[in-house]
Amino acid sequence: MDSRRALGRQGETAAAAYLEAQGLTIEARGWRPTGTAMAPYVRGELDLIARDGDTLVFVEVRTRRAGIGPAAESVTPAKRRQVMTLALAYLAVHDLSADAAWRIDVIALHFDRDSTPTIRWLRNAVEDEG
Repeated sequence: MDSRRALGRQGETAAAAYLEAQGLTIEARGWRPTGTAMAPYVRGELDLIARDGDTLVFVEVRTRRAGIGPAAESVTPAKRRQVMTLALAYLAVHDLSADAAWRIDVIALHFDRDSTPTIRWLRNAVEDEG
């Protein structure tokens, strides 16, 4: 596993632990629409899917090392569109209404030199632009 992928996994693990400590329940990690009718049309992965009370939360995790730019700012407009498309695909695959309570959050982690993360939780970070 390359160091970038390992850092991403480390970030997702830290983000899941952080969200659980905040009272959320992690329902899925690394969800992809493979094996669904949407697979040829929707690409990518939802890093974490959690429950915050009655609200379904799709979480994009962005991880950076010391000396690299801010993690939260790395969520580009294209990435926001992709996460929104994946969230809508998840709702459709699981027969959930798009009118149900759900949101997209970003967890931005910055690991310092001793591997201690600074975590920034951005609720409702991605909204429907259409």
